[in-house]
Amino acid sequence: MALRPAFATAPQSERTEPSTAAPTQRFSLFPSERVAISVVIPTLNEASRIEDALDSVRWADQVIVVDAGSSDKTVLLAKQKGAETLIIRDRTIAEQRNAGIARARNHWVLALDADESVTPELWASLARLASASGSSPSAFRIRSRNWHLGRELRHGPWGRDWKVRVFSRDQRYAIQRVHESLELLDDVGMLEGALIHHPYRDVSHQVSKIATYARWAADDLRTRGRRPRLGDMIVRPAWRFLRDYVFMSGWRDGAPGFVVSAVSAFSVFLKYACLAMPAER
Repeated sequence: MALRPAFATAPQSERTEPSTAAPTQRFSLFPSERVAISVVIPTLNEASRIEDALDSVRWADQVIVVDAGSSDKTVLLAKQKGAETLIIRDRTIAEQRNAGIARARNHWVLALDADESVTPELWASLARLASASGSSPSAFRIRSRNWHLGRELRHGPWGRDWKVRVFSRDQRYAIQRVHESLELLDDVGMLEGALIHHPYRDVSHQVSKIATYARWAADDLRTRGRRPRLGDMIVRPAWRFLRDYVFMSGWRDGAPGFVVSAVSAFSVFLKYACLAMPAER
């Protein structure tokens, strides 16, 4: 089956206004045949969400869950769903992903998170890619449709979120604590379809999560020799809010748009505040 052009535009169904309910019910449309894709999912205490993620990739030839030492039933649930499981403790998410990629038996790898699900449109793109012959890019960006506070965030940075999540198994992630990315990317295409992403359960979970990520981001900056400046804690958070809420039209998402823009600005403040404080031992 021929591969569609790497830089394909979204299908007409995706350019229309999505409904106000997350489209999880559409996952029943997946066919039963296997697709030669290896899916790698890093986890830590994701028992409440891992089953939905695994259900959305039940068509995949190989699913690898790389757990960081969960204290809940994440690993048990993954095994019950037929996933391969690997436990590596006290590692970064990038290291978890790399450990899973090293065990991939298929040429193409899909890097998925436990709070994400694959749409049928993306499944179709992956099936075409896996069965295609000839040359193609070594990696592909996928659109992420982000849901939070009861609605899809269609504007601001969340509304234009594309991530490199499909790539050949010879690729590896650079080792850093947050915003992990592939080490070498010189040929990147785009796939039709999307990931449905539920990044936070509620606002309190969002604040708790960004506090952890802010500390990790400060550690990354400190490792690179970055020194704290007072202006970073004053100017950068203000600019982040203006960028997200005003210039990137986050205001069009109503109250949720304001909340996510404000919390995003707070995350920037926390990152540089953590950098200014002595490193935790």
